[in-house]
Amino acid sequence: MSWNRILACLSSILLSAMLAGPAAAAPERIKDLANVQGARGNPLIGYGLVVGLDGSGDQVRQTPFTQQSLTNMLSQLGITVPPGTNMQLKNVAAVMVTTTLPAFARPGQTLDVVVSSMGNAKSLRGGTLLMTPLKGVDGQVYAIAQGNMLVGGAGASAGGSSVQVNQLNGGRISNGAIVERPVPTMLAQDGLIHLEMMDSDFGTTQNVVNAINQRFGSGAAQALDGRLVQIRGPLDPSAVPAFLSQLENIEVRRAPAVAKVIINARTGSVVMNRNVTIDEAAVAHGNISVVINRSAAVSQPDTPFTDGQTVVVPQTEISMRQEGGGLQLVKTSTRLSDVVNALNALGATPQDLLSILQAMQTAGALRAELEII
Repeated sequence: MSWNRILACLSSILLSAMLAGPAAAAPERIKDLANVQGARGNPLIGYGLVVGLDGSGDQVRQTPFTQQSLTNMLSQLGITVPPGTNMQLKNVAAVMVTTTLPAFARPGQTLDVVVSSMGNAKSLRGGTLLMTPLKGVDGQVYAIAQGNMLVGGAGASAGGSSVQVNQLNGGRISNGAIVERPVPTMLAQDGLIHLEMMDSDFGTTQNVVNAINQRFGSGAAQALDGRLVQIRGPLDPSAVPAFLSQLENIEVRRAPAVAKVIINARTGSVVMNRNVTIDEAAVAHGNISVVINRSAAVSQPDTPFTDGQTVVVPQTEISMRQEGGGLQLVKTSTRLSDVVNALNALGATPQDLLSILQAMQTAGALRAELEII
């Protein structure tokens, strides 16, 4: 599909969305706009061994830490390995185990863990993770992981050829970790609860404050800045969960977002929100293309039976073409569909559109924040 057709389809879709009107400005729940301060997850990490591999484990000569880890584990189990023993391990791999300890987790709760090879193992398929302590940033053990791995990839090799689908050096264990220690979570202090908005926006934050005060009374909430809202909740800690269940279901209308255009310079993707507008401007657009064509010609001697030789002579042709770059008038627009139509009229490719938008912003014709990622 051509770029012009893509822009035309995008224009019609956005125009239909704007004609719908109220659906685009539907209220949202506070739970979708903010998080309760203190109720967050904590990352955990651990180092362990995966055994039971089908000859696809680490190579000991290149990963000596695998043999050291196995020797230490065997010593804890009462098995002494003589120093200097060269164990030919093919079914063992050293791995890193990661997970996130959610808020309000209690001992005995199970967590999913991700297992990733850190050596040169070819595959972790069919392996079993041995008991691995998972530690937090404070160095304390908060969970223990163990279990059979599920690897989503597949691969095969024979006769020097191989084929592989997805990654074989990483997997997942559902309910593979058991929580051993909880993390204290404080939702309220002296009856004060703090909401952290997901996006820093003074308009949306003030709308949240107004909705809470309308529900629980004047002075129940106040905005400390564009992201943090302070709420006066119940003094009884046992009543806080019920209060928060009512609070997070209050519906709030999000304030209009900042006009922004996002440009991905690597892929040529251009995304803009509905608040983008343009002022009247004249844009000249044209490309200069250089074509280099190289072919081979055969040169033979003028007369036969002479000392001349037949040779291949390369021939190079260079041509330069400049496409029409007439001055195009871009009219003032306050609707996104008109903006798309105006850019579509320029007939620009995605890469050309990046330069046009940057030039329009420099000239003051693009009323939006331009962000290049």
